Amino acid sequence: MDGKRLKRRLSRMASVIELRDVSTVYEGEKRPAIRDVNLAFEKSEFAYVIGPNAAGKTTLLETINGLLPIFKGHISVLNLDVQKYGREVRCQIGYVPQDFMVDPGEPYTALDVVLMGRYGKIGVISRPSKEDKEKAIEAMRLLEIEDLANKPIGKLSGGQQQKVMIARAIAKEPKILLLDEPFSNLDPESRDKISKLIAQISSEHNLTTIIVTHDLRQMAESCSRTIVMNSGRIIADCEPRKALALIEKWNFSGFWRHNG
Repeated sequence: MDGKRLKRRLSRMASVIELRDVSTVYEGEKRPAIRDVNLAFEKSEFAYVIGPNAAGKTTLLETINGLLPIFKGHISVLNLDVQKYGREVRCQIGYVPQDFMVDPGEPYTALDVVLMGRYGKIGVISRPSKEDKEKAIEAMRLLEIEDLANKPIGKLSGGQQQKVMIARAIAKEPKILLLDEPFSNLDPESRDKISKLIAQISSEHNLTTIIVTHDLRQMAESCSRTIVMNSGRIIADCEPRKALALIEKWNFSGFWRHNG
């Protein structure tokens, strides 16, 4: 879809997320990390974002989450201007970043970390209620990590920590899920289970879900829309089978060979 047609579509639809001509530049950099991006996501959409390294995938999620200033363009989430109401927007988003470092000496337990997902609703200075704890435990149960509740987060394996972060996002009861490489530290069996679980939760709760991944085979089973990025631009926005065919054709300097 060309830019003019997409802009007309954006003007007609009440989207949960809208980016119009958005460019983002990291501090100290001159070249935009994403350039002239036009995208719209409706309620309950389940989309994957794929592409080679440095394509702008993580930047796209950070921009939607209001973590980066916009150099050009406009972005609204839940009908709020992200640049003005970033905090309010983030209270409605369950976000799992790609790189999270946990100090081995970190005193917080896995349950403490999952409970942090509730702070957007109760406030950081409020004590979690019985209901908040039940929501956190239920999220851990869904990820099959309730047995880790009282273990220090810093002592868990990378895959266990990743499950804790996903549980934290789910415990937040968000309207939007933004997940950046949520399967990267998981074994194949866990990737399959959690991919299906995220799809199930998204469907049951009508969440708008955007997942950045390199696991192309997992993606093809669970999503209806795939956005392909390269060099900071959207180069395809289509259904998964077509996206996979395009990647195989373009090859992205080994991207497909490495991940397919």
